[in-house]
Amino acid sequence: MKTIRTQLCLLTISTVLLSTLLAAGDHLNLSGEWRFALDPQDQGVHGTSESWKFPDKILLPGIVTAQGFGEIPSFRTAWTGDGWRYPELFKEWQTDQNFKCPFFLQPPRHYVGPAWYQRAIEIPVAWRGSSVVLHLERVHWHSTVWIDGTERGRGESLGTPHEFDLGMLTPGKHVLTLRIDNRLGEVNVGPMSHSVTDHTQGNWNGVVGSITLHRRAPDHIDNLQVFATADGTVRLVVTGTARPESNEAVLHAELSLPNEPDARVRVESGVRQRQADGTFQVEMKAQLKGSPKTWNEFQPNLYQAEVSLTTGAGTAADHRSVTFGIREPGSKDGRLTLNGHKIFLRGTLECCIFPLTGYPPTDVASWRRIVRICKAHGLNHIRFHSWCPPEAAFIAADELGFYYQVEVSSWANQGAEIGSGRPLDAWLEAESLWMLESYGNHPSFLMLAYGNEPAGANHKNWLRDWVARRKLADPRRLYTTGAGWPIMPGSDYHSSPHPRLQGWGQGMKSIINGQPPRTDFDWREFVKAHSDAPVISHEIGEWCVYPNFAEIGKYTGYFKPRNFEIFQETARRAGLLDQAQDFLQASGKLQALAYKHEIEAALRTPGFGGFQLLDLHDFPGQGTALVGVLDAFWEEKGYVSPAEYRRFCGPVVPLARLPKMVFTTAETLVAELELAQFGPLDLTHVAPTWQLLAASGALVAQGTLPARDLPAGELHPLGAIRVPLDQVPAPAKLTLTVGAAGQDFANSWDIFVYPASDAAAVSVPEVLVTRDLAEATAALARGGNVLWLPRSAQVRNDAARPLIAGFSPIFWNTAWTNWQPPHTLGILCDPKHPALAGFPTDSHSNWQWWEIQQGTQPFILTDLREVKPLVQVIDDWVTNRKLGYVFEARVGTGKLVACSAELETGLSDRPVARQLRASLLHYMAGESFAPAVSLTPAQLTLLLK
Repeated sequence: MKTIRTQLCLLTISTVLLSTLLAAGDHLNLSGEWRFALDPQDQGVHGTSESWKFPDKILLPGIVTAQGFGEIPSFRTAWTGDGWRYPELFKEWQTDQNFKCPFFLQPPRHYVGPAWYQRAIEIPVAWRGSSVVLHLERVHWHSTVWIDGTERGRGESLGTPHEFDLGMLTPGKHVLTLRIDNRLGEVNVGPMSHSVTDHTQGNWNGVVGSITLHRRAPDHIDNLQVFATADGTVRLVVTGTARPESNEAVLHAELSLPNEPDARVRVESGVRQRQADGTFQVEMKAQLKGSPKTWNEFQPNLYQAEVSLTTGAGTAADHRSVTFGIREPGSKDGRLTLNGHKIFLRGTLECCIFPLTGYPPTDVASWRRIVRICKAHGLNHIRFHSWCPPEAAFIAADELGFYYQVEVSSWANQGAEIGSGRPLDAWLEAESLWMLESYGNHPSFLMLAYGNEPAGANHKNWLRDWVARRKLADPRRLYTTGAGWPIMPGSDYHSSPHPRLQGWGQGMKSIINGQPPRTDFDWREFVKAHSDAPVISHEIGEWCVYPNFAEIGKYTGYFKPRNFEIFQETARRAGLLDQAQDFLQASGKLQALAYKHEIEAALRTPGFGGFQLLDLHDFPGQGTALVGVLDAFWEEKGYVSPAEYRRFCGPVVPLARLPKMVFTTAETLVAELELAQFGPLDLTHVAPTWQLLAASGALVAQGTLPARDLPAGELHPLGAIRVPLDQVPAPAKLTLTVGAAGQDFANSWDIFVYPASDAAAVSVPEVLVTRDLAEATAALARGGNVLWLPRSAQVRNDAARPLIAGFSPIFWNTAWTNWQPPHTLGILCDPKHPALAGFPTDSHSNWQWWEIQQGTQPFILTDLREVKPLVQVIDDWVTNRKLGYVFEARVGTGKLVACSAELETGLSDRPVARQLRASLLHYMAGESFAPAVSLTPAQLTLLLK
């Protein structure tokens, strides 16, 4: 491809403002109707242009399957990426008459193979003597071009425009023909790469963005690259053509800052060294006036570089204009730096998820919206997972001050690999260079990785050498081997999945599920072990939430949410649909809590480089991974606002190292307070404040720590607090808030305080407490009140899909992780129910529920339609079972509360379980205990193994 690119004199113009390049009269817009033909048998390329037939019409820009072409998806469809992973699931939706895919969004049609596009073009008389260049902004993805039946070039970039020098065309009519093939073919980037997979944008065939012809003068500029350093030194590298007969060819450059005419700098250079064909490369150096204005997330200052080529007696031959920012990346003390200042990356992923179109937008406004949403949530960074965004994305990020990690459109795994001498190796080398040529001037293009999670016996060595070549070719950004792995010497930063709360396969042994809740841990040991470069944590989070079925109505474009429709229908059949919105909100609150816990651990880590979430918004593929606090449209779901999220995910975030989140009145709350300070300015004479409030808003304790200076770019200790809890009217939920007078940052943590004594939780005369169902039914038959506490090991599980509940939400999703636990999404309850009057709780899971859920098997209550659990467990949307930890019922003349949580043993060391037991017993001894639903002993028996 590199040879082809050179032979065809393909230009790299995407760094040039299109409006400047394509001045009026110098371009033809080819958008509109084209003749069209599918070629599933791959016959067209073997014929002659006279034999080509184009029976159909299609609109470009556009994609084939959005315009009625291709096959209707079915269970037999050969998707790019995994298809139906579990054939035993959802059989009724596998028929041709009612096909619905549960694992990703469903396109209207499917087509993989060659497609042909043709139209007549008319070359203006004014273009006589000039070369004609065809510009295709976004092609998917192998392209071949013919003019009047003669092949003129081929392209195979996934991340940059395809451009073809069509030569000097005579004025008048010509026939332009395109062949586009979206098969992976020899260059297998990996079927799950987000550049090609059906799990995200879809493996589409077509052209989107700008489609133009433009004329190119015989003497012209091909490419302009700007290298600027923090001291104001600017080096311009200009390549182009000035024919030998074009005497006195001169390059004139002007550097400027908008609205500051005094900052204008002009330099010029003669074109003295040319190849035999007239091609040249000239370097020009300039020094900016005064103190250069640097570019970063807080002050995105953009300069303009304009270069013109004149020949002969000062005749203007060509002109190029680019924007650039002065930003010099590096590292210090484990942190990334920009212009010498330490930064902390707070990132999310963009996995090429665009449900309305099936392909990424190429307009700047759409990308401004995405970047603004990310910044509103406190983020400063997007990682483009195994794909490269179009020019508009870089322009938006440049303007708004936002950092990008871009990848070379590959996930070389699951059938693909690198470093083994396959064609992918050469393609990755060429594609990375094209990306640097196309987008290298953009200051937002801060980081580059080959792609995601590679495989191959020699991938480590190959990627190490690839990084070295990229650093030598273009030092304007930071480079690493791959997203996730491998960690190799020579990388500017390391991407690793290890610093996180829960890793793949950890299940119930992870920090969040296997250890009592606390906030005094961090990742410093991992950072120390890899201290040669900053560490960025890879794809942290992956915490799921219940589907928002109201979202179904948003899918008015290309993709349809057949997966959501399946889950909605199974919820209806299980009698859960009327609770779906409550499930969304309750599971969402737990999801937000888990992300807060995850992000704060990264912020607490000394010398840490940053994190990349998976994700701020949903990933609707790979089994349906509802991991975002925003939906696939980047819109809120209603349970956490951007302002709330920014409190724990902003440039300046207070932190509290708490050794535990659950206390008794015999203990003292001790916390070490810190501040992650990566704001725009140093903070001087800041007096940190803290207060401890009861749920009612009553003040429990407060204080002010000594004032201090807090320079930007550091994790600062603020001091310790100690609060004896013996005067707290337990049980109580308290909120610790840390901020500072006169500052706009604050952060909060919920803690729970319980009585030190367990006397009230032992028993009450009015209630029989038993594990034995026979003893329980006998007492109920006598009209007694029974608290039935079967051991979790006795509670019936689901034979088809065994259920393991945990504290955290589902990790990524069950159907794409071999059913990794936990399989649930937290609890839902009514905090005002009298059964919980003595047990402070929200409607959703919070830290106190961790103790209750340890090793607890929920009751499966799907067949007991009238039973509404007092403490309900939110099931996986794939299985949609009605689950509960606590429910009540009348049984004969007696009244029952059943609880599958362990409320019988070890209560002296388990204050939460002790308190829940006391609350249930107090409720059962009172007049408000009046279950509305009646069950039989036989129905209770069915709840046990």
